[in-house]
Order: sequence, then structure tokens, then C-alpha cells
Amino acid sequence: MADPRRTEAADMWGPFRFFFGEWSGNGEGEPGISRSDRDYSLVLHDRFIQIRNRAVYEPQEKNPEGEVHEDLGLLSFDKRRGMHVLREFHVEGFVNQYLIDTTEVGKARIVMTSEAIENIAPGWRARTTYEILSDDEFREEFDLAGPGKDWERYSATNFKRSRKGSPT
Repeated sequence: MADPRRTEAADMWGPFRFFFGEWSGNGEGEPGISRSDRDYSLVLHDRFIQIRNRAVYEPQEKNPEGEVHEDLGLLSFDKRRGMHVLREFHVEGFVNQYLIDTTEVGKARIVMTSEAIENIAPGWRARTTYEILSDDEFREEFDLAGPGKDWERYSATNFKRSRKGSPT
């Protein structure tokens, strides 16, 4: 007999199954040219998706030492609101809480817009867009908007699957 907890989790994570596994990517943007590694996996009895990310930025004129960025995300499903929520914890001390735009889920695109950002001046917003390009490739675009300003692209990374992960 199937474990109902696993069935519930599998259905809950349907729109995100594509991402399970390990990914490598190349990016560019405000912080420079980067090489990224990312992993998506179920944790804590399949109640959350954990996202581990590490990006190494090459030295550039504005940052001659280069930079290593790391963040850890936990994607949950808020039953009360009936939506997925992503919380990202960044090495710089930022904590971004995103809501997934449910009008986009199920398409080849997922849009997440911040509802809160810790440790930054009031009024800043963040948006992350995933566009699925093929069975083993997606593009992530990260945009920021200062107080009262329009969105500006901060970075974009193309990821390719390194290894598939298990959805349970």
C-alpha cells in the first residue's frame, strides 16, 4: 500500500518535480560572470523542497577579488493561503520570502515575487523567474526593484541538469 504522506507530497510538489536533482549553470549580470551549482531535494518527510545554491563570480573591475555567493532555500506549501512559499537564506544575511504566482504554475515558467525581504532598506522587492527550456535545462532571471522603482535585471543563469534526483 502506498504511503499517503508520500502521495500527498508528490501531488503537492507536482509543479516542481522537474527541478529535483543537481544542476550546473553559467550566468552573468551585475555581480559579473558566474559558475553555479544547485541541488533541489525533498527534506523533512517530503514536506519541504530544499534548494542549495553556490555561485562563484569571476574577478572584475568592480570586484577584483571575485565573489562566492551561497544561499539555502526552503519551499513549502502554505495550506491556509493555498500557495507555495519560498524562503531563501543568503550568505550576505538577506532572507527573501517569495510567493509563487499561481497563474504561471503548470506552464513552462514559474514566477516568484518577494512579499518580504529581511536585512535590506524598506521598499525593495525581488523577483525570480524560472523558464524551462528543455527536459534538462532552465533559465533563471533575478530582478530587483528599489523603493518606487521598476524592475531591473540583476542576473541571469542558464542551468543544465547534472544528475536527476528522486521525487520521493
